[in-house]
Amino acid sequence: MHLSSHPCPVTDDDCFVAKNPSGEDINVLQQHIRNLLTPSTPYFFNTLYDPYREGADFVRGYPFSLREGVTTAVSHGLWLNIPDYDAPTQMVKPRERNERYVDAVMTVPKGTLFPMCGMNLAFERNLIGPAMYFGLMGEGQPIGRYDDMWAGWCTKVICDHLGLGVKTGLPYLWHSKASNPFVNLRKEYKGIFWQEEIIPFFQAVTLSKENTTSEACYLELAEKVRTGLGHIDPYFTKLADGMNNWIACWQQLNKKE
Repeated sequence: MHLSSHPCPVTDDDCFVAKNPSGEDINVLQQHIRNLLTPSTPYFFNTLYDPYREGADFVRGYPFSLREGVTTAVSHGLWLNIPDYDAPTQMVKPRERNERYVDAVMTVPKGTLFPMCGMNLAFERNLIGPAMYFGLMGEGQPIGRYDDMWAGWCTKVICDHLGLGVKTGLPYLWHSKASNPFVNLRKEYKGIFWQEEIIPFFQAVTLSKENTTSEACYLELAEKVRTGLGHIDPYFTKLADGMNNWIACWQQLNKKE
C-alpha cells in the first residue's frame, strides 16, 4: 500500500559513508528506502518520532484515525562533520563540526516548510519527481546555493497539497569539506534577502483542488511564482519559464506508452 517502487537517491561528491556510534558503516541507501517504504504522519506529531520504526509506536493520545499515515514521497538525510551552513554562519563558526548522531526519523508536519539539502536525499520519482527541479541557478544567474532550497519549498507545498509525506533525520553521511564562505556569500547574498519574501509566499500559496498530480501542481505553482514573486526581480519570471520548460522536458522523457 505504501510501496515506493522508484526511489531516486541524490548526493554530492564531497559526501561519503559515515559510521554510527557503534563504529559500523551506515547503509545510507537502505535507510532511505526504509523511510520511503513506511508511511509518514504529517497531520499529528508523534513524540516518539517515527512510529513505524522497530521499538517505537504511537503514543497515548495519538488519534487512531490517523495511525495509517500517508505515503512517503521524500526522505531527507543529515550530515556528520561539516554542517550545511549558509555563508554568514560559516564565517561566524568556521571550526564548528556536527558530531551529534541523533538516532531519529520524523515527519515534517503539514504546513511547515524546511530547508531541503540535496547532499543526502531520496525521493519517490513517480510521486514527486516533477517537482524536483533544482532551480535556475549557477553561472550567469543572480543567485546560487538555493537550488535545493527551491526544490524543497516547491516539493513540500505540493506534498502537502497531494497528501504525501516528507521525512527527515536518518541516514547520516560524512560531509568531508566546507566550501569557501566568501565565494558562498557572493552566491547567496541576494537569496538571503529574497528568502524573506519567498518563504512567506510559499507559506501562503494554495493549489487548485483540480490538480491531482505533481506535474499539474508544478505548472500551477510556476504561474504563481511568476505573478507572486516577479516583483522582486526579473529573475523570477525567468525561473517560472524554467519551471515550465522543466515539465515539458519531463513529459517528453516520460511519455506514457
